[in-house]
Amino acid sequence: MSETSTVVADELAARMRAGNEDALATVFSTYRERLRRIIQFRMDYRIAGRVSDSDVLQDTFIAAAKRLPHFSKQKDIPAFLWLRLLVNQQLIDVHRQHLQAEMRDVRKEVSLQPRHTSPYTSMAIAVQLVGALTAVSEVVARAEHIAKLESVLNQMDDVDREVIALRHFEELTNLETANVLEIQPSAASKRYLRAMKRLSQTMAKIQGSQDGEDS
Repeated sequence: MSETSTVVADELAARMRAGNEDALATVFSTYRERLRRIIQFRMDYRIAGRVSDSDVLQDTFIAAAKRLPHFSKQKDIPAFLWLRLLVNQQLIDVHRQHLQAEMRDVRKEVSLQPRHTSPYTSMAIAVQLVGALTAVSEVVARAEHIAKLESVLNQMDDVDREVIALRHFEELTNLETANVLEIQPSAASKRYLRAMKRLSQTMAKIQGSQDGEDS
């Protein structure tokens, strides 16, 4: 971000903290596509056909307008990361509404989950990665591969897994990632490189196993 745009962003954030909804609308419009990408990544694939990302965006904007007074009290969080937080809160509500009646899920029973990570991250990453395995065409086979890869991802360190989600799939900067995870930028960078190396090795093994099954 250039110095000029940084100044403008800071001015808009200051106006938001003063309760200016026009500033909120401008900031939200600026980050709309980044927020949409987060929604598309984080939304459970089982309900993606029932809930549109546009609906979640609209609900997030309404929630942001109502909660502007709360933003004024959070001096250390950038406007984008505040909106990202609201997006994730909306997704929690959507998941609860549409998946509550289903069988109890181990992801909903994680009691020691760090507050800056999500029990759904493994599945979100798995869905994205399985989509890259072009040989998987059957719906049942896709679900099986998602479950298998999710199980492997769940064995990773929570923060390492979240770093991959934030940097690689949500496309946050290293500084934004460090802010979300409440760690130093240097630590976020090292964790990302380490985690991506491990993930690449895992994907290579799964791809090799799949190729063996197809031959």
